[in-house]
Amino acid sequence: MGYAHEYADAVLHRGRVPMEPADFVPDWPDGPRRGKFYPGVESYALPDGDGLADAPACAGLLPRSGDRPAVAGFTLPLLSAMLKDSYGLTGRRLGIQANSDLSGLPFYTHANWSRGTAGGGGLYPVGVYWASGPSGPLTPGIHYYDVQRHAVQRLLTGDVTARVREALGQDAPAEALETDQYLILGVKYWQTAFKYNSFGYHVVCTDVGTLVQTWRVWAAAHGLRTAPVLWFDEPRLNGLLGTVGEEEGVFAVVPLQWDGGGASSRTAVAEGPDPAVRHRDVERSRTVIEFPTVLAMHATTVAGAADRPAPGALAPAAARPVPAGGTRVPLPAPAFPEVPVRRVLRSRRSSFGRFDAADPVTPGQLSSVLAACAATSFGGEADPDGTLRQVRLYAFVNHVQDIAPGAYVYDPDAGDLALVVPGPQGAFLQENYFLANYNLEQAGVVLVPTVRTTAVLDAVGDRGYRLAVGTAGAVAQTFYLAASALSLGAGVALGFDNVSFVERLGLEGTAEAPLLIMPVGNERPGPADFRHEIA
Repeated sequence: MGYAHEYADAVLHRGRVPMEPADFVPDWPDGPRRGKFYPGVESYALPDGDGLADAPACAGLLPRSGDRPAVAGFTLPLLSAMLKDSYGLTGRRLGIQANSDLSGLPFYTHANWSRGTAGGGGLYPVGVYWASGPSGPLTPGIHYYDVQRHAVQRLLTGDVTARVREALGQDAPAEALETDQYLILGVKYWQTAFKYNSFGYHVVCTDVGTLVQTWRVWAAAHGLRTAPVLWFDEPRLNGLLGTVGEEEGVFAVVPLQWDGGGASSRTAVAEGPDPAVRHRDVERSRTVIEFPTVLAMHATTVAGAADRPAPGALAPAAARPVPAGGTRVPLPAPAFPEVPVRRVLRSRRSSFGRFDAADPVTPGQLSSVLAACAATSFGGEADPDGTLRQVRLYAFVNHVQDIAPGAYVYDPDAGDLALVVPGPQGAFLQENYFLANYNLEQAGVVLVPTVRTTAVLDAVGDRGYRLAVGTAGAVAQTFYLAASALSLGAGVALGFDNVSFVERLGLEGTAEAPLLIMPVGNERPGPADFRHEIA
């Protein structure tokens, strides 16, 4: 067993045995920026995509088997709109809610900007680099997506996409080798570790999963397809980006099929030594701390990074099927309204104490959220078709019409709930939640996704930790978007006693790890808010 097994165990038990350094306190005034800063680099504004036709989110939330891309490929307006809707700043959070940052939100220096993609702690450590070749609309090179300005900054001029393909390897998925346009996802560890210290590595894995899933849903809604590549020569890509691996890991490469991309651009051969970005991100924090646990997880997940698992390697780590029999509760067929994916993304938010138990969730709403989450796959080379079910979903029902309170497991094949623990669960949920920003008993239902994390590590090695936790992040993003499409409030939390949920649900010996709790329900009517965009 590698170090990732030890780390996974520490994460699972951190509610009872704090992760080192146990006495760590964040220095909030000296925190890093929520994005990278390259002074002196010219920016090129991107179109906002307002002219694109509305695309319904349901195509991405409930994909049908056999769906194939209906659009020839990405264009600049499409890519720009996807970046804006996923990671760009789309509004300002000023609603009255129960989170601890409420008092600082009116001050510009503490402003909380909304994005379509959820981020652990609202820190957003993922940097998006666009490696563009000759078939693209810009001068070939490496461009950094500036989320504050919705622009790209060209960090390196010249076509490096042949080198990206070489880093991916000859055994990479065919679609990754048949393009010269790539989105490269780098994760700046300090941007999350300054708050979460050793737990930060786990958090950034979920952040990559949420962003990749946003792109998958957005692309599917527009008749396109995106799929991440997770195994590649990571040090080589760090070299191209001019970043130090121990400071910024390269977690995924997302190939883009480009409209009108020519074959000649895909057959170029890299010659000579690799170039490297010479511009450097200027860190805001005066003091940057390196956490040994984060460094150890980076080292163990980079070792063998190019040793791609064979398709089907994840099969032993699949979610356990729900046994037949027991007390079953049937659910209606899942269905989503025809809501534009942009509206769904821009209305996504965390409820933070605004749930209203007086207005219960309907069985149809619960069915739709569960089905969308169960259909979610992070993908990657070990599951290229996204057909392997890695997540099991448990539902702690509080206030759902015609369904008795209790803890249930969702059976996606039968489309129903199987009772695990009868009776009200509100007191258990609240006792095992660390923070005060949610009254979980007021939520209609609290979903708990589990992933067989150690089984994933056994199947594909320590780099599989990024895959296992990224899968949970992808489920969290689907959950948010499904709730938004149904006009429900939602939230996702990492701060809970995982072991208590293992014990409650009888998961000992199954390798199932509860990684998130996800409350959903109707919110109180007429919440206080401030319309900053018309002020």
